[in-house]
Amino acid sequence: MLLQNPTKQTVVTTADKIFEQMQQAIVEGDIASGSKISEPELAKRYQVSRSTLREALNRLEKCHLVERKANVGSRVVDCTIEGLLELYITREALEGMACRQAAMNMSDDEIKHMQNMLSEHANKEQLKAGVAYYQEEGDLDFHYKVILGSHNQQLINLICGQLYHLVRMYRCQFGMHSPRASKAFSEHAHIIQAISDRDGELAELLMRRHIAASRKNIENKIAQQQLEAASN
Repeated sequence: MLLQNPTKQTVVTTADKIFEQMQQAIVEGDIASGSKISEPELAKRYQVSRSTLREALNRLEKCHLVERKANVGSRVVDCTIEGLLELYITREALEGMACRQAAMNMSDDEIKHMQNMLSEHANKEQLKAGVAYYQEEGDLDFHYKVILGSHNQQLINLICGQLYHLVRMYRCQFGMHSPRASKAFSEHAHIIQAISDRDGELAELLMRRHIAASRKNIENKIAQQQLEAASN
């Protein structure tokens, strides 16, 4: 799914397809985090020319999924605790701003669609059990829809084009299960209510608190793991 410019229809090229396939493989761990990029191997794997592969790699670098280092070459980005926490701090600021804009700019139909989407999420078995709140990417993802609803192309480019799949990579590889599953869903419902009420200030505050709470949950989980490791 090409998410960088969701408001425009474009012709899908071979490089687009390879970019999308590699993006999914990196997010899901099929191409391991931290692994060195071998252009000959990947060109053979995806049956494309080196020039087409390089175009896809350039786009993956812009999405922060691949990084180039002098005298080292290209590697898939590492999933680190520090990187995860920095990403959440960045999300808190940018998505809070997007949420404020969504309260001003979302159409009534877009808001209704999001309310219906949350109703569908509520029926997910893992959410009912309170163990996980997993959302498919793109149009089935609450955060993605809020960002699009901002109708601010700069924010859309920054978050959906550059950070979105990095966030999903961390989610996939650090695990989806969370004691906050039910709480996170409730927070989503309050956010969309603030957007529906056209209360941008409250919508931004609730989104920032929502993402900050998720970050705190991660920090507590890491601290607990470190404590258990030390005791063993």
